[in-house]
Amino acid sequence: MKKSIEADLAMSKSAVKISSDLLANPLCEPDPGFLEMVTALDTAMKRMDAFNQEKVNQIQKTVMDPLKRFSSVFPSLNMAVKRREQALQEYKRLQSKLEKYEEKEKTGAVIAKLHQAREELRPVRDDFTAKNIQLLEEMPQFYNSRVDYFKPSFESLIRAQVVYYTEMSRVFGDLAQQVDQVELTDQERERENEARLAELRGLSIVADD
Repeated sequence: MKKSIEADLAMSKSAVKISSDLLANPLCEPDPGFLEMVTALDTAMKRMDAFNQEKVNQIQKTVMDPLKRFSSVFPSLNMAVKRREQALQEYKRLQSKLEKYEEKEKTGAVIAKLHQAREELRPVRDDFTAKNIQLLEEMPQFYNSRVDYFKPSFESLIRAQVVYYTEMSRVFGDLAQQVDQVELTDQERERENEARLAELRGLSIVADD
């Protein structure tokens, strides 16, 4: 999305520069009709740039910012998984210690250590169980909520594009009416350009030696 926005802004800024450069070019000065066409193009490009900026601002607020906030949850989520893993390792360590004492001959010293190992294990086991239950309950909720969270942003993205391209249709429709004074097809324009180029090639200053 970030790359798309940067490309959109670069495109409209470049279009504005093209029209501005044309408007400042001496080519337009001797031909009022052509100057009027280039002025219309410059106005249209500036309108396009303004609408594009509005679209980008809308996408920033309703798509990119919400996704940034969503991604900010992951460090906490990863930490919860890490804490559960640490609790599990400690639980396994103490469980293994308890099992070793249970396998030994039950002397007074062993019975005492066995009792101590059970007392050490109980809070660790309870801590792991609590962390594990929490993840088992909440991870599916988090995973299943991702679509509901993203849908408003996706809908907003589509609406922003619809508004922008609707406005662009109007902008370029108005521009076409101002510039396209003679209705020609693309093929007719190509033939016209080729004919003029042929005339230029016929000049002695560009003739081949």
